Amino acid sequence: MARYTGPVCKLCRAVGMKLYLKGIRCSSPKCAIERRNFRPGVHGQARQKLSEYAIRLKEKQKARWSYGVLEKQFRRTFSDASRATGNTGAKFLELLERRLDNVVYRLGFATSRAQARQWVNHGHFAVNGRRVSIPSYRVRPGDAITVMPNSAAFVKEALEAASLPQAPKWLEANRETLAATVKALPEREDIDTPVQELLIVEFYSR
Repeated sequence: MARYTGPVCKLCRAVGMKLYLKGIRCSSPKCAIERRNFRPGVHGQARQKLSEYAIRLKEKQKARWSYGVLEKQFRRTFSDASRATGNTGAKFLELLERRLDNVVYRLGFATSRAQARQWVNHGHFAVNGRRVSIPSYRVRPGDAITVMPNSAAFVKEALEAASLPQAPKWLEANRETLAATVKALPEREDIDTPVQELLIVEFYSR
């Protein structure tokens, strides 16, 4: 499983905002943005004027780091969105939101997307009664997501460790039974990831 293994707090500092990549730590005073809210590196505190290209690249990187996806898979997802009908940017975010690792995170069954990705990869979740170990699996309306019986203990620990927000309205979660249902496809207003998808579309369309 290809993934980024470097220091994730530097990614938040690079874009100048919290991406919530480390779960509970991001909501504590130990968060890097709280302690050093400037770009990493020797010249991190110097004034910076971004070019039009750099602005769009930064927005693309912000989305990619938020969802924990490497460039090749991120670009492939954009290609899928560009071939679909409708608004390309909104469709792109919809496809990212439908990833199983993101859905597990949105349901509150994990404290971060990285943790959700690892748990999915280790086979701790099932979709429609079948174990799924592919983090990029795209859920569809009507899918039932459950925690495997032997995995329930540490998922409950994750729920108790952090006061996570309620699941978005396109998902229906029961945190007592650790089960959920996909009610509909996510709309743009349901997605709170702080990105301007139009800039990403412009970046890949240049």
